[in-house]
Amino acid sequence: MAKYKLWVVATAALLLLAGCTSIQSSSSSDTSSKSTKKLQTTGKVTDSMYEGVITNGQYKTSQTRGLTSEQSNTSFDVKSLENGLLTLSKEQFPTSKYIFQEGQSLKTTEAQKWLARKSKTNTVGLNPEDNGQTEPTKRNPLYLQQILEQDYLSQDGTLSGMSIGLGMNQVDYYTKEQYGATYQTKISTAMMEQQGKQMANKVLARMRQKKGMSQATIVIGLYKQATKDSLVGGTYFAYGVSKNGSTTIDSWHSMNQENQVFPITGDEKAVNQSDADAFTSFKEQIQTFFPNLSGVTAQAHYEEGVLSGLNVTINTQFYSETEIMSFTQYIATAADKYLPRNIPLDISISSVEGIQSYVGRASGSNSFTTHVFGSY
Repeated sequence: MAKYKLWVVATAALLLLAGCTSIQSSSSSDTSSKSTKKLQTTGKVTDSMYEGVITNGQYKTSQTRGLTSEQSNTSFDVKSLENGLLTLSKEQFPTSKYIFQEGQSLKTTEAQKWLARKSKTNTVGLNPEDNGQTEPTKRNPLYLQQILEQDYLSQDGTLSGMSIGLGMNQVDYYTKEQYGATYQTKISTAMMEQQGKQMANKVLARMRQKKGMSQATIVIGLYKQATKDSLVGGTYFAYGVSKNGSTTIDSWHSMNQENQVFPITGDEKAVNQSDADAFTSFKEQIQTFFPNLSGVTAQAHYEEGVLSGLNVTINTQFYSETEIMSFTQYIATAADKYLPRNIPLDISISSVEGIQSYVGRASGSNSFTTHVFGSY
């Protein structure tokens, strides 16, 4: 998405790895210092993406991606947490001036302790102690579900900034006994926000103690986890920025983001009825001309009530290469006619055998890119 990609096809180019399809070595030096340190990077294919660091010929993976507290995440939440944090980071760390590195300061074992409950044997746990209660309204729920670190380096390779995403539960799912029934503790928006901000300051103070982070700019975003039955990921609802060695965030910025699945079902209200109607027209049109479709759905992302990206998934029963080629071309034509303009658009066409073709349009572009995946 222009500001926020959160979907499966878009995440094939997750973060900056799209640049790795043609990895190139680039040397960067800090012109304002005498440093001669050189970095090998992935290179980048667009100005909106970061170059990533390659160390000793290998890309360093994240120490914290996918880590959760006691309950499991949906794949949507894992991707939305990191893509949203990447978008937030670009405001503080421009892609033209900084190089991206997966989080390396917060180690896996350390992050696991932070995500766990506080106890006599785990004094650094950010989630509250177990009060021994099992009733939904009496127990202490798990507020924090995920934590993610992203690092931002200056051109000479110095760690200059960091972003931390805290995934907060709006519902804490739990069992009263092993393999027993699942119960829910619902967490109010006010309590989720209060707990998130308190935890953010604790995390900030701890990160300031790490090597190279005493004066670095640190961004912390608060993310609302989606519920287990959701077909889309959660959203960020607030973020704060700490500079010049401060150990608390005193000023928070509210964010208004929403995700929605098309077509709208049941009693759910559309965020924007015109967008929902446009998708319905697109869906009906392609189903009329190509009836052998198993399903047509979309995931929409809204910023401040305005559609900022759309990811469409089309499941087909086609097996002929020529059918797929014709259908892909028709999809591009129908998308241009019916779907909203001036937003990034990703359309994946798949069968039970896997992805068959792709149609995409970049933000601000009037033309579509198409590709049919052949068997040769």
